[in-house]
Amino acid sequence: MEINFLAILVAAVSALVVGFIWYHPKVFGNTWMKAADITEEKMKGANMAKIFIMALIFAFLLAMSIMPMVIHQMGAHSLAKGELGVLPSYDAFMADYVNEFRTFKHGAFHGVLAGIFIALPILGTNALFERKSTKYILINSGYWIVTMGIMGAIICGW
Repeated sequence: MEINFLAILVAAVSALVVGFIWYHPKVFGNTWMKAADITEEKMKGANMAKIFIMALIFAFLLAMSIMPMVIHQMGAHSLAKGELGVLPSYDAFMADYVNEFRTFKHGAFHGVLAGIFIALPILGTNALFERKSTKYILINSGYWIVTMGIMGAIICGW
């Protein structure tokens, strides 16, 4: 299995694009700022270049970790290319299933599931201990559920 680094990069960039829309003042931006206790004053002192570069790096790492969740053939690849070497059954399996479940829809489905079952519990737990509101949890986890769905679609379908 070859890694499609262009799809990974596009998926990572999609996180920034979705974030630009999601956290726009006319969408959830104002509500998020209130829920996060962030003011315009606090926003002005940020190093935005550093924030966006780090966000892109983090999104790239996330896209890499989503790849085996949405591309099921990677599981067969990791089993067959292990300590036993390449088994003849691997070639037969890949001949039959190399393109099965490799659609945007399937990737989006698994990306959304990852958002619900991974991102939501992590963000929700942190927010509870930070004494943040339900709105805060829903806005931030909603962003990641949508973003991971889009990332999964790009990675699986491309």
